[in-house]
Amino acid sequence: MATFILHNLPYLLSILLLIPSHFSLYVVSDSIEEANALLRWAASLHNIKQSNISSWPLLTQNTTNSNSITSPCTWVGLSCNNGGSVVRLNLTNAGLNGTLHELSFSSFSDLAYIDLSLNDLSGTIPLGLTQLSKLIYLDLSSNLLSGNIPPEISLLTNLDTLHLAANQFSGSIPPEIGQLSFLTELALYTNNLDGPIPASVGNLTKMARLFLYENQLSGFIPPEMGNLTNLVEVYMDTNSLAGPIPSTFGNLKNLTVLLMFNNKLSGPIPQEIGNLKSLNRLSLYGNNLSGQIPATLGGLTNLTLLHLYGNQLSGSIPEELGNLKSINDLELSENQLTGSIPLSFGNLSNLVYLYLRDNKLSGQIPEQITSLPNLSVLQLDNNQLNGSLPQNICQNNKLQNFTVNTNLLQGPIPKSFKDCKSFMRVRLEENQFTGNISEDFGVYPQLQFINLNKNKFYGEISSNWANCPQLATLWIADNNITGSIPPEIGNATRLQALDLSSNQLSGKIPKELRKLTSLVELNLTNNQFFDVIPSEIGLLTDLESLDLSSNRLSAIPENIGNLAKLIVLNLSNNEFSQEIPIQLAKLFHLSVLDLSRNSLKGEIPSQLSSLESLEILNLSHNNLSGSIPNSFNDMHGLVTIDISYNELEGPIPDNKAFQNASIEAFQGNNGLCGDIKGLPLCESLSPHNRTSKKSHRKLLFLTIFLPVCAFFSLLSFLGVYFFVRQRKEKLDPETEQNDVQEEDSISISSCDGKIMHDEILKSTGGFDDVYCIGKGGYGTVYKANLPSGSTVAVKKLHPLGNGERPYQKEFLNEIRALTEIRHRNIVRLHGFCSYASHSFLVYEYLEGGSLDAVLGNDKEAKELDWSKRVNIVKGVAQALSYMHHDCSPPIVHRDIKSKNILLDSEYEAHISDFGTAKLLNLDSSHWTALAGTYGYVAPEFAYTMK
Repeated sequence: MATFILHNLPYLLSILLLIPSHFSLYVVSDSIEEANALLRWAASLHNIKQSNISSWPLLTQNTTNSNSITSPCTWVGLSCNNGGSVVRLNLTNAGLNGTLHELSFSSFSDLAYIDLSLNDLSGTIPLGLTQLSKLIYLDLSSNLLSGNIPPEISLLTNLDTLHLAANQFSGSIPPEIGQLSFLTELALYTNNLDGPIPASVGNLTKMARLFLYENQLSGFIPPEMGNLTNLVEVYMDTNSLAGPIPSTFGNLKNLTVLLMFNNKLSGPIPQEIGNLKSLNRLSLYGNNLSGQIPATLGGLTNLTLLHLYGNQLSGSIPEELGNLKSINDLELSENQLTGSIPLSFGNLSNLVYLYLRDNKLSGQIPEQITSLPNLSVLQLDNNQLNGSLPQNICQNNKLQNFTVNTNLLQGPIPKSFKDCKSFMRVRLEENQFTGNISEDFGVYPQLQFINLNKNKFYGEISSNWANCPQLATLWIADNNITGSIPPEIGNATRLQALDLSSNQLSGKIPKELRKLTSLVELNLTNNQFFDVIPSEIGLLTDLESLDLSSNRLSAIPENIGNLAKLIVLNLSNNEFSQEIPIQLAKLFHLSVLDLSRNSLKGEIPSQLSSLESLEILNLSHNNLSGSIPNSFNDMHGLVTIDISYNELEGPIPDNKAFQNASIEAFQGNNGLCGDIKGLPLCESLSPHNRTSKKSHRKLLFLTIFLPVCAFFSLLSFLGVYFFVRQRKEKLDPETEQNDVQEEDSISISSCDGKIMHDEILKSTGGFDDVYCIGKGGYGTVYKANLPSGSTVAVKKLHPLGNGERPYQKEFLNEIRALTEIRHRNIVRLHGFCSYASHSFLVYEYLEGGSLDAVLGNDKEAKELDWSKRVNIVKGVAQALSYMHHDCSPPIVHRDIKSKNILLDSEYEAHISDFGTAKLLNLDSSHWTALAGTYGYVAPEFAYTMK
């Protein structure tokens, strides 16, 4: 045998030398094929020079030559095995723009890892991708991919991780996905997937993390999901899932996160949920769950967050919840819970946020709660709690948000309340608290909002409020406060809302109010203030609402016309005896003007007709004389008028508000006439005059107008004839018929609707893209420079293509929301137009553009320094606070994000786009929560969704 080997050794050596040469040829061949496949795909992409793969070699005619190609193993984003074959493709956030259809996946026999997330890839998933039999990891999330998830995805039998989230996939989840038996992580969130969750998901027994949130999934949750005992995290929130929570979920002993909020789930919370001892976060809010809160939840000692609000849960709160010693966020609001607050809550030493608002809880507030060492937010409002406030409130000096409004609480304010330096937001309104207001409240360095309305406080307003440097809202209406407004209040320079109405305040309105330059709302109605309105009020140029009614004021300053942002002005029931100041005509944004029950004299200024935004006008119970100006015929925005009990005469304006008004709006004026029931006909409208004038007009028509009209008709005919002949040589006949008929009603507030409609069409070139400044989910925004010199933003709703008015629900939502609210940080709606063919909304134009656009521009983002950014955040927070807490009913925007935050030239933030907004019913036990997309949400809203 040895002799044979030695004899044939040369031949054996030559064979061994040949093997690596043949092997290297195969490797080079595979490498060339993979390189060419990658380069062909790269060549099909857009803007490749701006992407991370710009360093790849260019695809040329010579790349098929093995001598001219480099191994892709050294290229950016690629990794190879020892044999030189590509096994890993990682181009996350690489600036790729194009599709996957030009990538020949069959060229990559060893590819095991693909990450193309955070790019701009579009199109569908190519079926060729499902041929990668060795693929373990696939991440295509955060792209623009669309279409269905192909059932052939099941061919990737070795797949461990599948991420298709944050795309535009539609259709249902294919049942074949249940064949991916090695899958440990499935992320399909933020798509347009619908239909039920397939029961075959129950076969994925190795699954650890499941992300299905923010889709349109419907139907019942399959009980088979209880088989997934390795599950650690489940996110199924913000869908349309219905039916009960399967009791089989009690088998998921390793579960740490279970989020199923914002669905349509019903029935009781299963007792078996109490078996999930590892659970850290449980959120079921915004469903239709009913029955009692299971006492077994008290055994979830690792729980840090429990959100059950916005359901129909009833019965008492179980004492066992006091065993949740790890809990820091407990939210049970907006249910039908009864009974008292459990004393065991005093054991929750880690509790930071406690929300029990909008229930039917009764009894007293336990001392044990207010002494919790870490409590920051305590909201107990809108219940039936009674008794007095605990004496040790804010003992930890960490309590920031304390709301107990709309209960049956009474008695004095505890002394500890005065010393709480951590307060930021306090609401005590609509109770029966008593005590001296000048002694019970102290100096609060962080306080931003306090509402003490509708209680029984007495005493005088303390100058301490001026020492609260962050105070933006001070409401002390409907109490028994006496004395005058201290001049020091002018030092509270951050004040935006001051309401001292319905008290017994007297004296002069202090001139020091001029220093409150941020003031948006000032309400001093129903007090005993006297003397003139100080001219310094005219310096508060940010004022949007001014109510000084029901006092003893004697003169209106002329510079009140400087309040250019004023929307509501109520000076009724005072002692004014002057003429109506013509300077009021400068208040172009005014929507409500009430000067009733004074002794105003003279004629109604014709200049008031320039108030194009005016909707409510009340001049009743004065000594006004003369006729109503003819220019009032053009006040098309007017909705309600009252001119009763004056000395007016002459005809009623030919205006919808006047013509639709009841006789009560005109009575007490002996000289008024018009075609209104209860008023005498004007002389020009009497039967005799009607007949004579009709005959006169007929004679005039026959003798003068008819010949003239005939002459001009002939000229017009000849002109049109020659014009059409010339046009026929230049235009296609179809082009001549390209006229748009618009016969629907125009509804533009505060102006002549038809004129404004035509001006907007002309100013935007018929909504030409040249004038486009932004696009949103249901509309495109255009910049319009009107002939008047003003600039507005016009949002034209996208057409639906089915004959329906475009996005009518969102259109009406935006109108309702923006006509309900007035705030310096909320964009103003000037008007709207609704046609069958198109609808649009007209807003104030904000030259700074959207925050999203600013942050997306490197140059502008650098100019946005920290002080400007903080100012933007404050503006958004103040607007949200106003909508959530100061509007009645509260308004939830439901789609706050950088694209919906507009900036003016001073970088002041304005919230826009109220198409998904919701006006909440305070009496409802189930409020609608977020809609649209998840953008920035104010912290309090994120916790309470209110």
